[in-house]
Amino acid sequence: MSELLGVAVLGAGHMGADHVRRLDRGVSGARVAAVADPDTARAKEAAAGIDGVTVHADAEAALDAPGVEAVLIASPGPAHEEALLAAFARGLPVLCEKPMVPDSEGALRVVEAEARGGRRLAQVGFMRRYDAEYRRLKRVLDDGRLGRPLMLHCVHRNVSSPPGFTSAMLIDSSVSHEIDAARWLLGQELTAVTVLRPRPSGGAPQGLLDPQFVLFETDGGALVDVEIFVNCGFGYQVRCEAVCEHGSARAGEDHGLLLTTAGTAGAEVPQDYLVRFADAYDREVQAWVDATRQGRAATGPTAWDGYAASAVAEAGVRALESGLRTPVDLAPRPALYTDTGR
Repeated sequence: MSELLGVAVLGAGHMGADHVRRLDRGVSGARVAAVADPDTARAKEAAAGIDGVTVHADAEAALDAPGVEAVLIASPGPAHEEALLAAFARGLPVLCEKPMVPDSEGALRVVEAEARGGRRLAQVGFMRRYDAEYRRLKRVLDDGRLGRPLMLHCVHRNVSSPPGFTSAMLIDSSVSHEIDAARWLLGQELTAVTVLRPRPSGGAPQGLLDPQFVLFETDGGALVDVEIFVNCGFGYQVRCEAVCEHGSARAGEDHGLLLTTAGTAGAEVPQDYLVRFADAYDREVQAWVDATRQGRAATGPTAWDGYAASAVAEAGVRALESGLRTPVDLAPRPALYTDTGR
């Protein structure tokens, strides 16, 4: 492996361009070797000013570009399965943005392909596992000082939803983060989901069921509720409170810049996930680069975690459509992932 890990970035949109910047200037031990996007003008813009980078319209051409030793996938979800399988075929370590694969059948094919290869190559980009407050919450739950976790209360709010955002996407795109965070924080699988729908907000686009209230059950007897509100209008907010037998702990309090002006004072509210979780993204990518350079499997979310999130989200969408409590059906976990926790 070269002194600097050569990374191909697939996708040069909002997330991909931010990762190109991060790899070039925000983390150590890596360089951007290639950028791929069907919109080559966008790829060229993302790669502008970076020495030695090649630009491609085709993802596989980027994987085969000179100096590429690892892959960061930030393309739209439907393109992930093909890119992951192509990376596995070349033995390239991958950091794949969520969803790993939007549908559970495709996600399971990725899991099975990686398991056949006998080593973990993929890490999925559930960045909350790298957020400082979420990591402190995880340590508190793991050390047992508060007793057994009984409930998680979660809030996930966005300023506005992008064009084309559907009611199902509130669950399979947005709540997918809470799905992974709950599995990780509790060390339990989610076994059933119910979705309740209040009257839609006046700020929601016509036909969008926003907000929603999502309730998960776990195999350890805990409950997880999520308020998902993607057109709240005022800011990006993510919170998680664990209620345990002997106390509670909450991550995601607003501790940002305090602004005082014209006789008023208030906290600055982030408007975007790239602002709120900037440090988490930095830590996530740095940890992946370090593990890859050392030739070991990344310690972050695995392909199995990506599959589990897709399977639970699918059950959530069925629950949204039916109005009924819906069980989650997970395939047997391959031995490759039995020692990774959740």
